[in-house]
Amino acid sequence: MATKKELEHKKELAKLLFLHEALTQKEIAARIGVSEVTLSKWANAGKWESYKVSITMTKEEQLKSLYRQFIEINNAISQKEEGKRFPSKPEADTITQLTNAIEKMETDAGVSDIVSVSKKFLVWLRKFDLAKAQEIAPLFDGLIMDCLR
Repeated sequence: MATKKELEHKKELAKLLFLHEALTQKEIAARIGVSEVTLSKWANAGKWESYKVSITMTKEEQLKSLYRQFIEINNAISQKEEGKRFPSKPEADTITQLTNAIEKMETDAGVSDIVSVSKKFLVWLRKFDLAKAQEIAPLFDGLIMDCLR
């Protein structure tokens, strides 16, 4: 019997697979080792379907938005009169926050990134060697579970 912590990790992995992979609930349940009924309860309680629909902004789009904001604040500063073209305290704070957010997004490989790369690799591998893809998929699942701990 799985501990509460193990079930939470399985639930998180299931949610990631549900949101980021084109798998049926039956396939997800089999991959993480729970029943379809359990998976369905998790998905309904967590409103995963609604969340999946609401995820429309990719990491690249988020970065573009942050860069546009950064450019906009720099343009506002450059339009100030000569001798006053420096950021105010709130502008400097915003620049710092934007810079930190951009750096974090460009350098961090989060669990969703690992899921995305895993998915792309497995889709690619299935074209050449389905058995190998099926063999490797649980290893990716293990990596993702470790990252969630």
